[in-house]
Amino acid sequence: MAYFSERTGLRKSIQKTNQITVPMYALIFDCCQRYFDNLAWKYPIECSDGYWCCGLDMDKLTNDLQFEIPDLYKLPFGNIAVPDQWDESFNQYALLDFIEFIAQNIKDISKRDSHSFFMHDHLHFFDTHNVAQKFAKEINGIFSKTGLLYFLNERHEVERVVENEVLTENIEKTINTVKEIGVKELLQEAIALHKSPVPNDNKNAVEKIWDAFERLKTYFTTMDKKASADKIIAIVSGSTKEMGTLLKTEFQALTIIGNEYRIRHHETNKIDITDIRQYDYFFNRCLSIITLSLQYLN
Repeated sequence: MAYFSERTGLRKSIQKTNQITVPMYALIFDCCQRYFDNLAWKYPIECSDGYWCCGLDMDKLTNDLQFEIPDLYKLPFGNIAVPDQWDESFNQYALLDFIEFIAQNIKDISKRDSHSFFMHDHLHFFDTHNVAQKFAKEINGIFSKTGLLYFLNERHEVERVVENEVLTENIEKTINTVKEIGVKELLQEAIALHKSPVPNDNKNAVEKIWDAFERLKTYFTTMDKKASADKIIAIVSGSTKEMGTLLKTEFQALTIIGNEYRIRHHETNKIDITDIRQYDYFFNRCLSIITLSLQYLN
């Protein structure tokens, strides 16, 4: 549902970011808390009348989280909570871990039996995890409305969202069918790093995709590297002179970028890349020429 200011274009656009503020943290944490009953199978409070689960034992959960997610924000007496509004010392990546923890461990509640004497419900669980889809929808809704550039995928893993992204599901499927094992493995590793919310992984993703580009140039193993790259260009261009010139220029440009910027080489005289958006540009530029080539070589 769009509100009036959204429908009329009068609402100020949301600032997209990877940085989680305390109010954002509070929204996400509240959403996680709403699914605590679905975690109770794993950390149950047992009814005094028997062995029925009647809710989530927060002490059991808190104790386990000390080891599962040790950096998750806690109050001085140990309970997990939302940070104080002036406290910026929290680890936002631990919160992303907590989202994954919830998504990977919640089970569907089959029924609730009211136990009037103790004024609680007995919870019964299916051995299924369909509720995780509902949880993911809510979490992704929070990511979207707050402008957080993250996404909880169907594998219950939080990915970084890159705006103006070249990478698509079809490109990933193409990469998974690459016959040259070395290129395929480097590309798969590069994509996983590129999607990771960990700050330095985007830098490592660019290094891996440049390694994949250099490996691609040796695709024809009976030739030297230059001859193999020239053959790839000839195949992709269809022997069209203009397209061949364009592709050769791009191959050369990417080679120069890989050598002169701090991507594959880290000597002090290399050009630093100072912004995550620049890393994303380099990643997408290199990915474009690789995936174009693979469409003709696979």
